[in-house]
Amino acid sequence: MEHLKPFTTSELTSILKKRPKETKFGEHIMLLPDLDNIYEQLLKMDVTYVIFGIREDVGVFANYGSTGTSNAWDSVIKVLLNTQSNVFTHANRVAILGCLDFEKQQNKLDKLDQNKRKDITKARKLVSKIDASVTFLVSQIISAGKIPIIIGGGHNNAYGNIKGSTLALKKPLNAVNFDAHHDFRSEEGRHSGNGFSYALAEGFLKKYFIFGLHENYISDQVYNTINKLKSVQYNTFEAISVRKELKFKSEMQHALNHVSNSNFGLEIDCDAIANIPSSAMTPSGFSVNQARQFVHLFGSHENVTYLHICEAAPTAETETQVGKLITYLITDFIRAHGSH
Repeated sequence: MEHLKPFTTSELTSILKKRPKETKFGEHIMLLPDLDNIYEQLLKMDVTYVIFGIREDVGVFANYGSTGTSNAWDSVIKVLLNTQSNVFTHANRVAILGCLDFEKQQNKLDKLDQNKRKDITKARKLVSKIDASVTFLVSQIISAGKIPIIIGGGHNNAYGNIKGSTLALKKPLNAVNFDAHHDFRSEEGRHSGNGFSYALAEGFLKKYFIFGLHENYISDQVYNTINKLKSVQYNTFEAISVRKELKFKSEMQHALNHVSNSNFGLEIDCDAIANIPSSAMTPSGFSVNQARQFVHLFGSHENVTYLHICEAAPTAETETQVGKLITYLITDFIRAHGSH
């Protein structure tokens, strides 16, 4: 795979901060000896989860957003590997692949201007190339009977996750999306705001639940579209957390009931969590602990097919905070699913 940069033993050694009488998460994970035939290697490995990162901002740029999502993977891996390995964290059930690195595509962004229509069109063409790599890698991991945990990049990658899962399972996937935005914009060329609408239109996505949609960010056109579609259900953040018409816990169950009759993808957009550095950072949103409860509930269901945590955009100052947040979500997912 041309874009996959393997995570190496030497990188692991340089990141690990060992301490006497302690073992760290990174000391017990599995690495792939090489990247030839990932599927064959994963088949033989006694792991449940395969973690990989996506280093890209192209989808966010192509949706007129603020870049920075390409930095999330590096901030996470430093924290995750130095977490304690203990009875709670199950590091021995995890393989770390490395990351899909789109350096060429990222470099092209530097020459593009978001105010120019033709440059946005170019960026959207680049997103389609990224889609192909994500689709292929996700399908390989799921075909080998493992659960991908996908970290970083924009929400454009939901499309590759869903398509890759569908190709591996040979049936359309359901998805639940913890998000302030619907990502159901029109099919106007690929970007971070239309991964789910494309996946549905192309038959890869069957049922879709948007959890905690912000009422300020839905156009009448999309509102009318999603209300017409039986396969799409949603609730709003305001109905749950501001007007208190709906309860967080029972709404999680409502969403689970909509998607869990078949395989489903678990999508977590960091834009939905208050004050987290992300491509559309919000002062008003769910708490970190609510996001963790959400991951726990959906992660404990037998039909969960993957976890995708996206849109975090850490800076040098917020790198550790973002790394810790996403590490909590990853370990919550592993613990929840490990309870089978």
